[in-house]
Amino acid sequence: MQNLVNYAVKYASLGFSVLPMLGKKPLIKFADQPALTEAEIRKLWEKHPYANIALRTINFFVVDIDRHTNGANGFKSIKEFNHPDYFRKTLKQRTAGNGLQLFYLKRDDMQIQQNIGWLPGVDIKAHPNNYVVVAPSFNKGKHYVWTNQEPIVTASPELVKTININNHSDSYQPTDFKPTKKTATSNLFEEVVNGLGDTGGRNNALASFVGGLLFRNVSAKAVYELASLANQNTPDSLPDHEFNRTFESMVKKEMKRRNGA
Repeated sequence: MQNLVNYAVKYASLGFSVLPMLGKKPLIKFADQPALTEAEIRKLWEKHPYANIALRTINFFVVDIDRHTNGANGFKSIKEFNHPDYFRKTLKQRTAGNGLQLFYLKRDDMQIQQNIGWLPGVDIKAHPNNYVVVAPSFNKGKHYVWTNQEPIVTASPELVKTININNHSDSYQPTDFKPTKKTATSNLFEEVVNGLGDTGGRNNALASFVGGLLFRNVSAKAVYELASLANQNTPDSLPDHEFNRTFESMVKKEMKRRNGA
């Protein structure tokens, strides 16, 4: 196994925010934290000499195309989307799972929203606290590989507008104020927007979220939609099979509670 510390330092020198990874799981807490310095990177890789490398999607975003186990074929979805003009020639990476990732710089004139499940088998990773594992990292014996040497280009406005399916104004910022008192219900509402938190606690957060809404007599269908939005707004979203398993478990638990079991 190869020590990737020099690659990590090089990525940092190019302006990327680097994370050390155990497979695809971060080895440090990083949400809303400044980028690691070269000294911090070297110290972390000394402690974890075979760590993978991930880059936080702060100034760039990724169109993540994959073939999922549930049958969704991202390559087919992109073809059927039929807008090759939206996808400018840019840096590309083949993932360890034989997927493809297209890297684009974020635009200064419009925001881009993270969109997990933008198309079947296609995710948009764009949240500042999200990340992508990059070459020459490896997973299950297979390496991530850059497939070209193109520079990362700025995304077209057409692509960004299409990704942003919720038509929020790019310039509007609502007036904010500090609530006088937080309640469990207000926390549930905010979780839809803020997401389910860091990688290690996502399942527990989802279970608590779903259980809290079901307890308040929100319909299971509505809870599923709200939970899906919360998961979509989570930097490292739960995959479909984990999300559905946790959701069904909480529905069954609520049914037993109501039946007095």
